[in-house]
Amino acid sequence: MKKIKVSDLKAGMRFSAPVYLDGENLLVPEKIEIKEKDIKRLVRWNIEFVETEGDPVTDSDTGSNGGDFAGFTGDSSVTRVYRRAISKLDEVFKDIREYSRADKIDIDNIITDIFSLIRDKPEELKAITMISVEREHDLVQSSLNCMIVSIILGKQLRIINSRLIMLAVAALLHDIGMTKIPEVLLNKKENLTSDELKIIHSHPVYSYKLITKSLKYQDEIGRIALHHHERWDGKGYPDKLIGKEISISSRIISVADAYGAMLKDRPYRGSMIGYKAMREILNDNSRRFDSDILKVFIKSMGIYPLGSLVILNDSSIARVNRVHNKAPLRPSVQILMTPAGRILKGVSEKSVDLLTEKSLFIVRAISKEEILKRVDK
Repeated sequence: MKKIKVSDLKAGMRFSAPVYLDGENLLVPEKIEIKEKDIKRLVRWNIEFVETEGDPVTDSDTGSNGGDFAGFTGDSSVTRVYRRAISKLDEVFKDIREYSRADKIDIDNIITDIFSLIRDKPEELKAITMISVEREHDLVQSSLNCMIVSIILGKQLRIINSRLIMLAVAALLHDIGMTKIPEVLLNKKENLTSDELKIIHSHPVYSYKLITKSLKYQDEIGRIALHHHERWDGKGYPDKLIGKEISISSRIISVADAYGAMLKDRPYRGSMIGYKAMREILNDNSRRFDSDILKVFIKSMGIYPLGSLVILNDSSIARVNRVHNKAPLRPSVQILMTPAGRILKGVSEKSVDLLTEKSLFIVRAISKEEILKRVDK
């Protein structure tokens, strides 16, 4: 571990590996900004050094691999609100991790901002949940994405506004119990032992306690989060509920959470592309999920979710920018690379609606890594 003087830290700095207070207690994860609040806290605690195995990184180091292929190229106002929500939620989770309490005003502001975006710019927001502004998909970002997808599904299911807000709070905080799980287990690459798995499976109970006891939300919100790992076939946890014994809000979060988990990077496997994640969820056959909610999910997100990278029959590469509910296999796409391999950027990018352009069709989904290999050749 390298020792770094607290006096040398500046707000906005990021490191290529986690930064610790004493080798065990985490200050910030890798590639996450150190905030002015963090530095003031270290000074207040009379801590002179922090430790890390990493090095300082620049924006170019932490930016999205593949430039336009991996980044979000939509409305910049959506990006700003999304980034702000991640920053606020990061503070909430950090306070819960360290003090088991947090400012509910920050949570309320996040939810208000996201509801406004879903009303005004739903397509851009759906896309950003898959493409990701912040390259790494950590606990905070996956929780925010789960809330966004859950609200979208809840609105499609015509859940009344008061209960939709409860759904939003529960979805945003459903995994907050993970802050109480030892980090060594969350990052373990090998198979977990049965005892370790029991510890991981305790996180919904921690979430319930933190939501109801520490944050003082009503019991129903806590129970929605508590049951997000229950299964339609009764083989979930912690209460082995079956079918409609599980609240509709918990069933919604179950689908949104599973989809997000398939897309985010984990130590033991890379992220799944949107199409593959969508197909795996649709192949569930009423084991984990409510089939009625799955129908709404596919209608809302599409077989090729917004932001999906695809290769067309003429060998061009494109990003899905609009989903047709009645024709999910023929979305509108934005061409990113021509058949000849020329990368298109900005105004040169061409949008094609596959619903009307019958000569073109999607051959398959393609990963960012596969595109990068093509670019490097």
